Amino acid sequence: MKPVIVVHGGAWAIPDDMAKASVDGVKSAATAGFLAMKRGGSALDAVELAVRALEDNPTFDAGHGAVLNTNGEVELDSIIMDGRTLAAGAVSSVKNIANPVSLARAVMEKTDHIMLTDRGANMFAESVGIPTVPTDALVTECERKEWEKAKKYAVGVKELFNSQWGHDTVGAVARDCSGNVACATSTGGIRNKMVARVGDSPIIGSGGYADNLSGAVSCTGHGESILKVTLARLILFHVEQGKGAPEAIEVSLRYMGDRVQGGGGAIVVSRTGEWAAKFTTERMAWAAVEREVLWYGLNPKEEFKETLTQ
Repeated sequence: MKPVIVVHGGAWAIPDDMAKASVDGVKSAATAGFLAMKRGGSALDAVELAVRALEDNPTFDAGHGAVLNTNGEVELDSIIMDGRTLAAGAVSSVKNIANPVSLARAVMEKTDHIMLTDRGANMFAESVGIPTVPTDALVTECERKEWEKAKKYAVGVKELFNSQWGHDTVGAVARDCSGNVACATSTGGIRNKMVARVGDSPIIGSGGYADNLSGAVSCTGHGESILKVTLARLILFHVEQGKGAPEAIEVSLRYMGDRVQGGGGAIVVSRTGEWAAKFTTERMAWAAVEREVLWYGLNPKEEFKETLTQ
């Protein structure tokens, strides 16, 4: 089987001055994950590696570059899931971990639980040797300014999401040479969210889901809306009913828009290796690699491809 990986950098109104950096970031992350599988790595390894690259890139709202809550604090959420066994790990409201996706994987592999939150997640990170960083190191000067602006004008979180003041999630899905699928999703949430607010990203079936019998999904968008319709699992339900990957996302996003007036996007790879990246917001930076070809896009109904250079 040929490895396939798809990566997204968040579905929102990405401003022009962030467009190139967003596309370059997802292209680089997808390439890194694909090459890891070409070298024999698993789908699980690939999605973790890709999401770590996005967490390390201050362009995105995950890890470095995370947005701030109403108190001006960073609170990070992440999930990772193995489609071979349905094992999953997640963390929420962690404040000083640069790569929460790796902490989520540690929860999956080294505990009997699926999700740890806040103080307990940090205690576990210390016990397994995952380093912490000063919280200020995760916040960009640009984010400080945008947070002050949002506070000044008292803009609500849903209005922020639907504007260029918003920001969003990152994620990856992959199928490896053995036919195993995996997903990972990571976020700093929505700017100016309430303290301890948790969105869809770390919740199984909402922010992500992976099952070798159907495929893997990572979602992005307005978290409360995604939670209400359990978007990731809904997409895979439609895949299981025989719909192709693009149609499964489109039908599910349309339902979310009609039912709860929520916008967002998703990436999916099916068990057969069919993939898709779709969204209902103004833009979503995404990239995919299969058969040495790198596909990518930013705007609706627009995609580009180039031969992968190693």
